[in-house]
Amino acid sequence: MPFLTQQPRILIAGAGIGGLTTALALHAAGITNITIYEAAGHLTTLGVGINVQPSAVLILRNLGLLEALEKTAVKTQELNFYNRHGDAILSEKRGVEAGYAVPQFSIHRGEFQMLLLSAVKERLGEGCLKLGHSLSGITQADDGSKVTAHFVLRGDGNAVSAGSAAEGRSPDVTGDILIAADGINSTARRLFYPKEGPPRFSGRMLWRGCIERAPYLTGASMVWAGHADQKFIAYPISQRCAAERGTSLVNWIAELRIRDKDDEDVSPPKTDWTKAVSKSVFAGPFESWRCGGLEMKDLIESTDKVFEFPMSDRDPVERWSFGRVTLLGDAAHAMYPIGSNGASQAIIDAETLSRHLAENPEDVQGALKRYELDRLPPTSKIVMANRANGPDHVLQLAEERAPEGFKNVYDVIPKEELEGIGKAYKAIAGFEMDAVNKKAKATEEAAAKLGLKSPTDWI
Repeated sequence: MPFLTQQPRILIAGAGIGGLTTALALHAAGITNITIYEAAGHLTTLGVGINVQPSAVLILRNLGLLEALEKTAVKTQELNFYNRHGDAILSEKRGVEAGYAVPQFSIHRGEFQMLLLSAVKERLGEGCLKLGHSLSGITQADDGSKVTAHFVLRGDGNAVSAGSAAEGRSPDVTGDILIAADGINSTARRLFYPKEGPPRFSGRMLWRGCIERAPYLTGASMVWAGHADQKFIAYPISQRCAAERGTSLVNWIAELRIRDKDDEDVSPPKTDWTKAVSKSVFAGPFESWRCGGLEMKDLIESTDKVFEFPMSDRDPVERWSFGRVTLLGDAAHAMYPIGSNGASQAIIDAETLSRHLAENPEDVQGALKRYELDRLPPTSKIVMANRANGPDHVLQLAEERAPEGFKNVYDVIPKEELEGIGKAYKAIAGFEMDAVNKKAKATEEAAAKLGLKSPTDWI
């Protein structure tokens, strides 16, 4: 493990995927004086499914987490696109099946977060996480030597002291660096961009649920159907279900446009993603949809609880790093959940930031700027590519050119055009296979050399 003569004190705001992975990447780089501050009073396996692309899985492998992921997540084998009539548009091999050296994983977001948290506690100690601490302000020393994070205590989290919690005072914590991984509604970002306002609503709502059922297609297949204004997505997310009961825990997403494309109001509607909603709000338009061995009506009706999410992002900004503070993950580049790419980009942020800090321990502010220079331009391109539907553009082309369906997709979209859409997106998103495999070979002993192993709770 790299040795630093002087350990900087790192403050991380947010214990989501980005914040936890950052802590693990910093630890692997030899930076271990880390405290994570999370607004929630407790962490549980909340959420639904996400995908982690090979480019990010490689980073997790090098952090010693591959074994735990293989026991938890599904190794995605293929992605299948259909129109709303169930006609096949495109089928792509994914992950190892496509020739990558490492898998693509489909996983329950909450289980993934708990896996990362378990690894953080094993490597950095139980005391590295402070719950119930909501970031409220930031102060930097006039000479640029320190940063102080101000928190409001919430819920039943680990208070700085019993007195602080009882009296509701706001604790101040001073460190060398503050990494703001506090999500799409980031307090840190709002402090640096006070006029930005709320996230930018796409006009489309997502309804999400999970159900355990019989496997379909390969048992590790993703189904994408519809078009830009009405879409249905499904994929299995639990290796444990598959191994123990021979079933699939299927994560599904129903998407509908609820606000006109020309509406100038881009503020998101008020929703509570922790509360179940009535299926009658959205189920009707999907009643007759069938594709990939799935009946969407059956999936929706058989699911116990469904949750609602406005599909939102934020405009790219000109900078993330301000003195000894920088943004990471959704706080830096919130994007539409298109291309299965949001969590992957936060993981890449974590690796890039930790590398620059380890390489430049005497120039913290310079390291944060170099991280920004590496990551801001490509993630800005992904944000805009996702607004243009990213790889899902094949669905929209099929709808526009053959709204009543087709027998052969190549009569509608030439093969070169169809395959070129996905290839172009992979280049923008940074998971081209040759680049990932080259890096995988060069770093294949990284975890072993650092003595990093999967958390014992997950083996």
